[in-house]
Amino acid sequence: MTLHPKIIDLTLGRMHHLLEKLGNPEQKLPPVVHIAGTNGKGSTLAMIRAGLEGAGLKVHAYTSPHLARFHERIRLAGELISEDTLSEVLDECMAANGDAPITYFEITTCAAFLAMSRVEADYTLLEVGLGGRLDTTNVVESPRLTIITPVSLDHQSFLGDTLAEIAGEKAGILKRGVPCVVGPQTDEARAVIEAKAARVGARLLISGQDWHSYEERGGMVYQDEMGLLDLPLPTLIGAHQVENAGAAICALRILGVDTIEAALLDAKWPARMQKLETGPLIEAAPKAELWLDGGHNPAAGKALAEALTRLPARPLYMVCGMLKTKDIGGYLAPLAASAVKLTGVSIPGETATLSAAEICAAAQKSGMVADTAKSVSEAVERIVAKAPGARILLCGSLYLAGRILQENG
Repeated sequence: MTLHPKIIDLTLGRMHHLLEKLGNPEQKLPPVVHIAGTNGKGSTLAMIRAGLEGAGLKVHAYTSPHLARFHERIRLAGELISEDTLSEVLDECMAANGDAPITYFEITTCAAFLAMSRVEADYTLLEVGLGGRLDTTNVVESPRLTIITPVSLDHQSFLGDTLAEIAGEKAGILKRGVPCVVGPQTDEARAVIEAKAARVGARLLISGQDWHSYEERGGMVYQDEMGLLDLPLPTLIGAHQVENAGAAICALRILGVDTIEAALLDAKWPARMQKLETGPLIEAAPKAELWLDGGHNPAAGKALAEALTRLPARPLYMVCGMLKTKDIGGYLAPLAASAVKLTGVSIPGETATLSAAEICAAAQKSGMVADTAKSVSEAVERIVAKAPGARILLCGSLYLAGRILQENG
């Protein structure tokens, strides 16, 4: 097998060619819910999966990236794909592809489709990897439902420099006759999505118009044309998760599933405001509070800052690692006023990582007190030496979060 020279090369030609050789497994999947957007895709998928499974249904799921192990990307009827099954379908895909160039994400997506087509389930949840229109998952021609979570600026080098351009790429998952749940959007992004829906004949169910979700008196309220629901807050933390929960509830109601509380209370999505409870980092900081978050763009920084305001007061220290492709200034801006100090670290094993010094300089430019450390563990040790009861936020990248989860057990 020859990997394509570009890690990302947005086209569907190679996918269609290989899938045809494999017998078109993407056409044999259980009913598909296809989810695009900039922020909230994974959390929304996790809540939909929890709701479906709470109703006793079996669910396939395909997500990216993984945190600790590649197997996290593929769930077959609720269970992580086994090593044997993964090896088997990857070998089949590589043999079928031969010497034709193909990207890593393309070959692994084909493998996921092949595995999912062979295991009985009630639904398939597909998270878009990048964009939508030319994402590898967009070879599914007739999903049961599509979802577009909030669109913001990210991956501009691939998707465009404006919200309108990026929204146009996300709206590429819309299909004729297939309803689409639309999360909260800017006017600019929503206008593009509405125009695309009108062209292809897709019915939209839009946040703030067709459905509403909001926090009230320590709980959550959801309302649509079917009525009003008084619900508990999602276990996933933050006002943005109430919005994501609204999209998940709307999707579940379209699918005829009424186990809404399971969606809110049973969903788990690692590295999204995840409180670390065990492991070497906790042992090194027994009086501190450690949180892990993999958000990495300005919208994620804003959501994270809001989520932190919901926690009891503690001095906040940040340990941050980011990739060169991300807008670190935009990410740090909403967080700058909250942190006592930021420690910059590089992400081990990532060639595109910003150096600790570059992160420190960006933080100082944002008005933060900042320094560097050689590792996350060194940063945590230095923080707790000065502030034993601190709240420590490990943040800036899913790649950093994955490494922390691996090393912290």
